[in-house]
Amino acid sequence: MKKYSLASRTWDEAELSAIQEVIESDMFSMGEKVAQYERDFAEQFGSKYSVMVSSGSTANLLMIAALFFTDKPLLKRGDEIIVPAVSWSTTYFPLQQYGLKVKFVDIDRDTLNIDINQLESAISEKTKAILLVNLLGNPNDFEAIDEIIAGREILLLEDNCESMGASFHGKQAGTFGLIGTYSSFFSHHIATMEGGCLVTDDEEIYHILLCIRAHGWTRNLPKFNKVTGEKSDCKFEEAFKFVLPGYNVRPLEMSGAIGIEQLKKLPFFIEQRRENAITFQNFFRDHPYIQIQREIGKSSWFGFSLVVRERAPFTREKLVEYLENASIECRPIVTGNFLKNTKVLEFFDYEVSGDMTNAEYIDANGLFVGNQQVDLSQQLQQLYDVIASL
Repeated sequence: MKKYSLASRTWDEAELSAIQEVIESDMFSMGEKVAQYERDFAEQFGSKYSVMVSSGSTANLLMIAALFFTDKPLLKRGDEIIVPAVSWSTTYFPLQQYGLKVKFVDIDRDTLNIDINQLESAISEKTKAILLVNLLGNPNDFEAIDEIIAGREILLLEDNCESMGASFHGKQAGTFGLIGTYSSFFSHHIATMEGGCLVTDDEEIYHILLCIRAHGWTRNLPKFNKVTGEKSDCKFEEAFKFVLPGYNVRPLEMSGAIGIEQLKKLPFFIEQRRENAITFQNFFRDHPYIQIQREIGKSSWFGFSLVVRERAPFTREKLVEYLENASIECRPIVTGNFLKNTKVLEFFDYEVSGDMTNAEYIDANGLFVGNQQVDLSQQLQQLYDVIASL
């Protein structure tokens, strides 16, 4: 039986040639290829600025860090930030590391994104930011969220690491908030080995990101910038001048070179993923025992969620067993309900707003299978047949 994997290779000779070009240049650290990738990325997603980093996780780290270093800090320790209860671990960890008060809100069982009604109830006078997560390719309902926060001084941030290429009302997911983050890990929409990106339209945020991405030094800042004002003309002096507590999360030049080629292919990748999604929806839209994700806007379909309904004559455990025996790879829906991780939450300052009915149900009864940039008609037929055999 043919293996149905979570992801598959997206490279061909274009990426291999790009790698070889970097090898021949003998310049492997972040350079012109990364800079070109950043320009291409910003243009592709309709943002003013783009900053490439080593991973989607470090993109999330810099997104939160940057808000503490603006001239008038946008966040400070103890500020309240609202998050959905289902996401990846490194959505949450930067919030703890910067001393924010994390408020968890349940998800919507249909969309798998934050529950809009629960979000509205969770907002308080202490709320300074909302970190939205576009889960498994599905954008949030930004129109409804904008109505909720209209007139309030609340920052909107986006973890878009699973949803590159998704859109809502013609605007790219990841560009609705002050900052948006993306991932280009192997199993994501494009692959640059490891890699991530941030986008913003705010020049001050952009300059802060350039600084804290590489050691907190001034070297990568333009002469006139919103971190130091004006740099000295003495390159020797500016080479190791540190002004912000930064990191070293620079990407490799090779990753930038690969990314340039991958971005050219992204429209086709998204088109094929959406065609696969139509096939998947036709199989499972009205399935008596399986619930699938309801699309908001235009999803880029990172993967296909399968949630075992209450009346199903089988459990998720049995479903996983059958899928594995049929060589169909599957995973939990991200981390499931993150609140089950009580050990790591001992380090958090957090509270839970309302109940977690949907997050708990997804945690116990949900999984997802992969989507790819190739035709999966046969694999999806196989998936349907395996579930029918249960």
